[in-house]
Amino acid sequence: MSIPLSFGHPVGTSAAEHLSPSFPERAARGTADKLRAWQAEALDAYFVSEPRDFLVAATPGAGKTTFALRLVTELLAQKKIDRVTVVAPTEHLKRQWADAAHRVGVRLDPSFKNSHGWHGKHFHGIAVTYAQVATRPALHKHLTEGGRSLVILDEVHHGGDALSWGDAIREAFEPAVRRLSLTGTPFRSDTSPIPFVTYYPDEHGVRTSQADYAYGYGRALADGVVRPVIFMAYAGKMRWRTRTGDEMEARLGEGDTKDVTAQAWRTALDPEGEWVPAVLKAANRRLTEVRHGIPDAGGLVIATDHYAARSYATILEKITGQEPTVVLSDEKAASDRITHFAESDSRWMVAVRMVSEGVDIPRLGVGVYATSASTPLFFAQAIGRFVRTRRRGETASIFLPSVPSLLGLAGALELERDHALDRDPGEGLEEILLDDDAVDDANRVESASGDALLFDFKALESEANFDRVLFDGDEYGAGAATGSLEELDFIGIPGLLEPEQVQELLRHRHARQARRIDDRQKRTEANGEESNEPAPLYRNLKEQRTLLNSLVGMRAKATGEPHGLIHAELRRIAGGPAVPQASVTQLQARIDLLRRGLRS
Repeated sequence: MSIPLSFGHPVGTSAAEHLSPSFPERAARGTADKLRAWQAEALDAYFVSEPRDFLVAATPGAGKTTFALRLVTELLAQKKIDRVTVVAPTEHLKRQWADAAHRVGVRLDPSFKNSHGWHGKHFHGIAVTYAQVATRPALHKHLTEGGRSLVILDEVHHGGDALSWGDAIREAFEPAVRRLSLTGTPFRSDTSPIPFVTYYPDEHGVRTSQADYAYGYGRALADGVVRPVIFMAYAGKMRWRTRTGDEMEARLGEGDTKDVTAQAWRTALDPEGEWVPAVLKAANRRLTEVRHGIPDAGGLVIATDHYAARSYATILEKITGQEPTVVLSDEKAASDRITHFAESDSRWMVAVRMVSEGVDIPRLGVGVYATSASTPLFFAQAIGRFVRTRRRGETASIFLPSVPSLLGLAGALELERDHALDRDPGEGLEEILLDDDAVDDANRVESASGDALLFDFKALESEANFDRVLFDGDEYGAGAATGSLEELDFIGIPGLLEPEQVQELLRHRHARQARRIDDRQKRTEANGEESNEPAPLYRNLKEQRTLLNSLVGMRAKATGEPHGLIHAELRRIAGGPAVPQASVTQLQARIDLLRRGLRS
């Protein structure tokens, strides 16, 4: 076994410095003629000792399939293996692996059933699911023993989905002469060891998963291998009726209790309200902007259940005049619809379950996260569908509800975690660990009646407001009505920009929005009028802080004073605690001071 490397500590690129990370020419999906730098380096690492077990942890979209198939062709050519078994999480991925392997001359049978007993001699091997193996591990052990087998465990963390699955995979593939494990999200909130993954104790004695080669999102982003992601968050007022007949109202994303936030969130997702149509309309505008530079760019709406998916599709058809592709489950017809959409230039697909690992539609550029699933693993898998890049300057745009849990996940997109055994369940880490079981639960609830599993309520009314943009750890925007110039400023940025250009443009438009808000307020005050419009979204605590920080930034740029000094002077004059603890009234007083030129 080669020297293990932690998932969270990517290795360098010295072994392949002569290669471009991804450009000017990307290896086509499933081909192995040209390799990215990390793929070449990972191969070099493998062939140093040619271990029996080798684990590659690479971010979604980096090209794990290309790497694996290059290794297959090398080992077949060197006559070190006779056959190949690929184990994947879903039926769709079986066919995807077989198609990719075909392009490099490797013949895999994705239609193999346990009842067949053996695959045809004209195949190099088979592609099966983890569930198939768990059903008849003895059969797959017999197949493995039928020749010198290489087993590829795609998204190997599924091997720990259940104790019986782990036992079955160990039994079936223990005889393999080589095992290659691949994963993009190898983390679980339980402590079941994943088969064929090596664990080493850390400085605290906690056994932690180790990768033989790691390639994280941060490094892939720096290499230009994956796209940066722009998150467009939408808030709004929600109203619903509880089981006891009480009517409740809340603004999405405000600091309410978990129950109120969850019910406001699900009210927003109700297709009968106004939140979903407004967000889908904004997302479609964004897709149009992206398609100016990338004509075949597509969009994906991720729905909670069948009813919502069909309803969202109907709304999209009214907005676009085109019928979207609808995918509801992991079955042959659904797989064919995904393939057709991937190869077409149609605008939108709406899906429930088919956002799992590896579903490869590189042209996806805009997404709408219209689901109540909030586990980190589900979120990571969903966002992973949009980060596969084809050319420089592509960015992914994800529209999502302004809910604290989702905004936290969006802000931690580059966070990498290891799988830790021996963890104390009382440590409070469940919320940040990636939990496969929760993903399965989220995928399993596919009917409108699934709502009753969480709360019994009736959505009455919802409206949408543009809230903010999250990009590269920063926030931009101070809230705006849908369809306003302020919203269009952000959803209308060009679809082909380098990350630095995106950041600069967002800064510029954030400052311009702050000036517009300031000018409107000054005109209202000068005329001695009170605005008849509803209080703008920036008047809640969150938006007050954003506006105050924007105005402080503008003053700092004009005067050269440090931000901290300006904040301290505002507190001296207006009183009150630091910004995070200040009330709406205290924040407004400081904003007014800045508008009047900080007069004491």
